[in-house]
Amino acid sequence: MTTITRILILILIGVVSSVNAQDFQGVATYKTHRDFDIKMDSTKMNDEMQKRMMEMMKKQFQKTYTLTFDKSSSLYKQEAELDKPQVGGGFQMSFGSSGSDVFYKNVKHKTYVDQKETMGKNFLIKDSISAIEWQLESDTKHIGEYMCFKATYTKQVPKVNMNFSSISSIDDDNEEEKEPEMEERIITAWYTPQIPVSNGPAKYQGLPGLILEIHDGKLTVICSKIVINPEEKIEIEEPTKGKEVSQLEYDDIMEKKTKEMMERYAPSRGSKDGAIHISIGG
Repeated sequence: MTTITRILILILIGVVSSVNAQDFQGVATYKTHRDFDIKMDSTKMNDEMQKRMMEMMKKQFQKTYTLTFDKSSSLYKQEAELDKPQVGGGFQMSFGSSGSDVFYKNVKHKTYVDQKETMGKNFLIKDSISAIEWQLESDTKHIGEYMCFKATYTKQVPKVNMNFSSISSIDDDNEEEKEPEMEERIITAWYTPQIPVSNGPAKYQGLPGLILEIHDGKLTVICSKIVINPEEKIEIEEPTKGKEVSQLEYDDIMEKKTKEMMERYAPSRGSKDGAIHISIGG
């Protein structure tokens, strides 16, 4: 038996009895932010415009979410916020969810339901939770009052190159469908056995304790507040609003819509002075 296994067992023994003695529930608040590495055509956008766009995009991904959970299920939802900022010159960008999206997980039955409003349409994505092959590490640290342990896993992800100048090069007659170039990414999680639920923000789950921090590429998710057994009982209900699709079906729909959007707003197909509105879901 490894040292980390012994420590986990001792912590779990200390909390399981108290957890089982009550109707265990909790609310965790998470802050997210994402770094960017985006190339822009300096001949079409001055330095001030580029700076304002980068600041706007950073704010777009600085969000606050709440995870309401019990032993077997959870709801992950973005907190309400003000309208998105705009860049001058008629250029507006909107990334991410509409604020009405809800992500439901049932870790006992290994299923999830993702309620999304994307491009003016409501979707209800129902699918199975994919098992994550976590590697438990011996590193520890405190997040607030909770002792956390490190876990990692490696996955292959498409290499993303967001180059705004490349939109104008779209050519329906010559463009070929290419397999995306893949790269290896190590995802790092910090979880606490003091809250013995195999859950966490968004799709992250599968560890012997609540996940309080995630580093996934340029995305960082950190828990800022936890309330265990709040005074008001929590109702965790599976969302029901939207057209029911699988994850694969939804991804195919979004891929087609994204291509249509890029073709529609390619600079070569419209006025340089016209307003451009770009919305990226997910």
